[in-house]
Amino acid sequence: MENILEQIAYCVEFGKINKISPYPPDMKGQDGVDELTKLALEQGTPPTDILNMAFVPGMDRIGKKFSENKVFVPQMLMSAKAMSTGMVHLKPYFTSGEVKRKGKFIIGTVAGDLHDIGKNLVAMMVEGSGWEVIDLGVDVKSEKFIEQIKLSDCGVVALSALLTTTMVNMEKIVKDIKEQIPNVMVCVGGAPLNQDFCKKIGADHYSPDPQGVVEYLNRLVA
Repeated sequence: MENILEQIAYCVEFGKINKISPYPPDMKGQDGVDELTKLALEQGTPPTDILNMAFVPGMDRIGKKFSENKVFVPQMLMSAKAMSTGMVHLKPYFTSGEVKRKGKFIIGTVAGDLHDIGKNLVAMMVEGSGWEVIDLGVDVKSEKFIEQIKLSDCGVVALSALLTTTMVNMEKIVKDIKEQIPNVMVCVGGAPLNQDFCKKIGADHYSPDPQGVVEYLNRLVA
């Protein structure tokens, strides 16, 4: 059992989606996360073990490499896609309650901004670390964030912005959320942001990369 979990973690880390995937080249023709996750479940591996001992370590390793500039966005996207492919096989166990999520996490790109690569990376990394992710997409206004926070009884929300022109929208959205739901934790991120801006607008956490968001969330539930 331990060996197959290590194999899955390795495939997640290096972005091996399935057997027919040509990436990475040195694993061409080998089983990927898709086949190995199915096999692990067929062999009786608990789905919680697949999540916590394969998906989470694999995403954690690639996330740390990304933070250290040892890999870049394309490699991160391949790892996230591989993990998402395996996660499909675990969805029924989340639905049934057999596998417990760490919590709910809402994310969206703020109003006026249509960029989503960074947001998508964070969403996939957070899902791979065991959270239920509610992705609101792009160009999201205050009302939509607030409505979803109340609807899902979620304690953590993340706002993304890539344009300097939409930073003012982020400030307004953080203010609106905090006025209506003061206890919700607000994370912010995006290329033009920094810790000083995070503090200025009253957000709770800033991270320059997806791994930082994951580590922050894990501290919240530790």
